[in-house]
Amino acid sequence: MDLTTIWFIAIAVLFTGYFILEGFDFGVGMLLPVLGREERERRALINTIGPVWDGNEVWVITAGGAMFAAFPHWYASLFSGFYLLLFAILIGLIIRGTAFEYRGKGDTDRWRRGWDRCIIVGSAIPAFCWGVVVANLVRGVPLDANFDYTGSIWGLLNGYALLGGLTTLLLFATHGAYFLHLRTTGGLAERARTTGLRLGAATTVPALAFLVWTQAAHGNWTTMVLIVLAVIALAAGLALDYTGRGGWAFAATALTIALASTALFCALWPNVLPSTSDAANSLTHENAAATQKTLGIMTWAAVIFLPLILLYQGWTYWVFRKRVIVERIPVA
Repeated sequence: MDLTTIWFIAIAVLFTGYFILEGFDFGVGMLLPVLGREERERRALINTIGPVWDGNEVWVITAGGAMFAAFPHWYASLFSGFYLLLFAILIGLIIRGTAFEYRGKGDTDRWRRGWDRCIIVGSAIPAFCWGVVVANLVRGVPLDANFDYTGSIWGLLNGYALLGGLTTLLLFATHGAYFLHLRTTGGLAERARTTGLRLGAATTVPALAFLVWTQAAHGNWTTMVLIVLAVIALAAGLALDYTGRGGWAFAATALTIALASTALFCALWPNVLPSTSDAANSLTHENAAATQKTLGIMTWAAVIFLPLILLYQGWTYWVFRKRVIVERIPVA
């Protein structure tokens, strides 16, 4: 296996990890007004992701850095052509992060509810836009001979991409509901369970449609197996949530995201950004790659530092593994 293949797999793993981890805290943010009936419950919801949400974003930062170093042409074409979508994601993340920090700085309900709205919007925008971005990666975009994007923002908002955005929006919300079922207690956990059931059922149709469309237009035998397993995992999560097994339901949606993301990257391979205007202009893992020397240096750096990062993040999740109990949160 050559280094370009290894780094394509590494970037796919980083994005997949990001979607699994950031997916549930996007979901928690979107569900803040649905499940939080009073201030202590809303604080409890935020506390479930408080220690980890910013660490989850390290995955996408690392993925972007790896793409920049390992596949500079891919990075350049993606970040220029998808500029407005990625800018919307960035703005959403900034709004959400600011809201988490400033929500507790004021004492009035008006102050807190204003920042709550920022958390909701700042979670929903990236959850939707990431689906649009990944769908367009698989579908392809018009590129010229210099690998520059020649379309417009409207070309990125095609039916397939919008369906991908709706799928990630609902799937991340479901993932968040199952996470809250796992991490909270009492009436809040029960409301998370019932909300997860409704969201899981609502996710099934667009997710199935998007995955079937992906298989029909871009798939192969490998993606077919992965897509079937992803659908089974999604259905299993719904059944597990119904029986009150929140932890297993959360694991099932994490597996759903992992399998679906893997299927999309397998559908993309060996391209990294297909051209719809001329196949000869497509970016592949070979013509988009950096030099072998650069890839070799990156590989050694990853071997040294990646285990340390994974150990630290795993330790963080272990330390903050206990359920959040509403009754133990002081009345503001």
